[in-house]
Amino acid sequence: MKIALGADHRGTDAVRAITETLTANGHVSSLLGVCKTRSCDYPDMAYPVADAVAKGKADRGILICGSGIGMSIAANKVKGIRAALVHDEVGAEVSRRHNDANVLCIPADMLGVRVIERIVAAWMRTEFEGGRHERRVQKIQAIEQGLDPSAVSIDRAAAVNE
Repeated sequence: MKIALGADHRGTDAVRAITETLTANGHVSSLLGVCKTRSCDYPDMAYPVADAVAKGKADRGILICGSGIGMSIAANKVKGIRAALVHDEVGAEVSRRHNDANVLCIPADMLGVRVIERIVAAWMRTEFEGGRHERRVQKIQAIEQGLDPSAVSIDRAAAVNE
């Protein structure tokens, strides 16, 4: 799987560590937005990663900053991105299984590298469940197009899965 990665100055060490782990597990990792100076702005790091995922140049993206909040806000501005801020393995699994998150955002200041590696491993191995969750993802896509999600039609099969 192709993974695009990015980090601001507070996430640089963590993103380098997980790049090695991803590569060791057979994934192709690309560091697209990594701070090379003492301080940088997280939107500058989030955009190339989110853009690569949105355009299909990467299958998924991983972003790391101090809190994870800024990266998730910036990434979610890119059409087609469902970035999830995650603090543990359960959140990583649910973000994939229920929300089909295609960008993982992690808070470097709140978690150690080993915990981050476990979160990434859980996120990478979890697939989207579909079913009733597919309908919800479609409603998110409707919002991106300026539509009221409550107006999105629901087929009977999806309604039964509720």
